[in-house]
Amino acid sequence: MKVSKLAVKILENEGIVYYDPIYHGRTLKIIGIDDDPIEAMQILLSQYREKGYDIVVFDTSGRFPTGFFESVLRIEEGTPAGLDPLKMARAGIIKDPYSAVTIVQTIYELDSASTDKLYSDFVTGKVGSIQDAIRAKKTYSEIIMESYTELDDMLFSGDPLKVPESGLIDLSGLNSVTLTGIAFLILAAVFEDKRRVVYGLHDVAVLTFTNAGNAALPLLTRPARRRVAILGTRYPLDQVLSIPGPTLMLYNDPDIQSAIYESQGVPAGLRTFIYKGEGAYIWRSPETINIEFGKLPREQGS
Repeated sequence: MKVSKLAVKILENEGIVYYDPIYHGRTLKIIGIDDDPIEAMQILLSQYREKGYDIVVFDTSGRFPTGFFESVLRIEEGTPAGLDPLKMARAGIIKDPYSAVTIVQTIYELDSASTDKLYSDFVTGKVGSIQDAIRAKKTYSEIIMESYTELDDMLFSGDPLKVPESGLIDLSGLNSVTLTGIAFLILAAVFEDKRRVVYGLHDVAVLTFTNAGNAALPLLTRPARRRVAILGTRYPLDQVLSIPGPTLMLYNDPDIQSAIYESQGVPAGLRTFIYKGEGAYIWRSPETINIEFGKLPREQGS
């Protein structure tokens, strides 16, 4: 098969195995053990950087090498983060005001009537922040207060956060999975319409633990021209395996390798055990499922 200008080298065998977003799907899942997914992600991200693409990586592990990036943004628990979606929309950081309101809806499970009322109050200038929404003494105020915590308050406090065009966004300082999902959803809304960008998400499984995190994933993985998403994880959860797109399986325990093959529909006769430093690249075409084996081109990630 011919490859496009977006193709990057993913494995080496007798020849070169390419990942091509145009032919294979614009979201690639990388599943391995320890820090193997990070190493494989770096191999691919380095190649996209050489192509002139912006690189935005969300890291929940704290292990993604910071030296790979010119800009590093850390979101930490207990420190004002400036991630109030309503403030960010008012400042134009989140472009669509209704997106900002639906973030509040997702986080605090507002019903449709309360969401519409909050949107109306926001666009008419009656509400400009989540704190304003709480003080408004409306139905949406009561619903928000049911689950609003001091940690939420700290996450939303401060001036609206200015997000870099590219770089590492380190979410590992958020010890709460709930806060991690909330922060990811808000930041994903900021980047939703960005083009000529490669998104990296590690560890993506952590981001599927909450409703907010799950709501954010489609914002960055939805197929779009001039965009690629690379998801790295040590945890092959069903939520991750079901995300559309090809899979690069790295070394893992035998039963986990078998489960990944099974979930991706690879016939028993095509399965091979993957050792350290190797990979199985699984991708679908409209006609069939394809699998290619090889070694990781590690020199690209150094």
